[in-house]
Amino acid sequence: MRSIRHFVNGQAFEGGSDRFGDVFDPNIGEVQAKVALASESDLDQAVQAALTAQIGWAATNPQRRARVMFEFKRLLEANMNELAALLSSEHGKVIADSKGDIQRGLEVIEFACGIPHAQKGEYTEGAGPGIDVYSMRQPLGVVAGITPFNFPAMIPMWMFGIAIAVGNTFILKPSEKDPSVPVRLGELFMEAGAAAGQDVKGVLNVVHGDKVVVDAILHHPLIRAVSFVGSSDIAAYVYATGAAAGKRVQAMGGAKNHGIIMPDADFDQATRDIMGAAYGSAGERCMALPVVTPVGAKTAETVRGKFLAEIETLKVGVSSDPAAQYGPVVSEAHRKKIADYIALGVHEGAELVVDGRDFKLQGYEKGFFIGPTLFDHVTPAMKTYQDEIFGPVLQIVRAETFEEAIALPSKHQYGNGVAIFTRNGRAAREFAARVDAGMVGINVPIPVPVAYHTFGGWKRSAFGDTNQHGMEGLKFYTKVKTITARWPEGDATDSAFVIPTMN
Repeated sequence: MRSIRHFVNGQAFEGGSDRFGDVFDPNIGEVQAKVALASESDLDQAVQAALTAQIGWAATNPQRRARVMFEFKRLLEANMNELAALLSSEHGKVIADSKGDIQRGLEVIEFACGIPHAQKGEYTEGAGPGIDVYSMRQPLGVVAGITPFNFPAMIPMWMFGIAIAVGNTFILKPSEKDPSVPVRLGELFMEAGAAAGQDVKGVLNVVHGDKVVVDAILHHPLIRAVSFVGSSDIAAYVYATGAAAGKRVQAMGGAKNHGIIMPDADFDQATRDIMGAAYGSAGERCMALPVVTPVGAKTAETVRGKFLAEIETLKVGVSSDPAAQYGPVVSEAHRKKIADYIALGVHEGAELVVDGRDFKLQGYEKGFFIGPTLFDHVTPAMKTYQDEIFGPVLQIVRAETFEEAIALPSKHQYGNGVAIFTRNGRAAREFAARVDAGMVGINVPIPVPVAYHTFGGWKRSAFGDTNQHGMEGLKFYTKVKTITARWPEGDATDSAFVIPTMN
């Protein structure tokens, strides 16, 4: 059986732990590989490699670091099909979705290619008599990222792309459920360094593991910053533990994103958008749109009918099927969790319009599949509304007025993203200004910002003060040093002031 090892100091690393995790093929429900789970000692070896590499990497001028990022970008594009197939085989998302996962990470690498300009400091001439003041942004040192299973390419690149470009070295702890793509990224980064004429051994390291290695990262004295994406409870733990250990921490948590449909919306377009946002990637996205809030009874009945018609056309299939719109969820445990939430929704009194629990794909009966599910008449008091289900479950929460529609996402414990569908510019503008959420889409169902802006939610969707990627990411992975300089007056005829010549 295939063995997935750590990647440390530019090469495969066995580690000293005798613990391993199962990596499934979710399409067939069978174990396809074993992944090594690191010990504290294994992590320390990765940190020591990163520490040794960081001195030289930070001293490499920004344009040479950028050349490595340019080459890394080229290699990602050249290996897109291989990466997407590998990602789909462990996660279960369809190939087109896996390519999107890689592409959104690649866009942050593109941003990192411009790091010489982005990392420039500020300068004030004549801040006082003969005094100039300037600042510089310097790397922190060794930093780490802890990433989830749902985006095994995009989220690691969101983190390490900028962190490495500014001169840090990086320890990546990916999900043990789908660890192969992160290792492949490490290998491609080594190729990029060689092609760009730079020694990048130890710059990007991948260490697999569970809570043992997470805690080791949070307590290791040489790791200066930690970025995390996962559930809110664990995000809160990571933030509190890392901050208590004196680290800089950003921890992104869960979500319950709402889509508000106004009576004047383009219902056909909104329906198509919401279908993809709710059911794409089997709902395993922190920016999925699992709650729809139609304003007014007529709007609710109209969109309900359109949702039913669209659900009947959805094709669930294996991840390699080009006709499939979404594939299996990542594990049997997660499939059962989603099914339990559906049962809870029925128990709470919501109307189960479409039930996906009994979905089976012929020939793949052991796969971790669950069909599209639709609830109507869901209320804010229900636990299924309050919690993040993280599956292909769409809930209709009706609102009578625009004010009620704003209040629903604003009062929710999560504040990641929200969308409004309307033709009314004034309503959209007011909604965007007033709603209590970090990212807003106007006729855009999944408002993930482009790479040169920043990603981040509010409330229990994010812990820490800095968003991911864009200039906020650069700020997170650097520290500012400010210099105030005054030079004593000298003899202007001194030879030091003469243009140097070869004589």
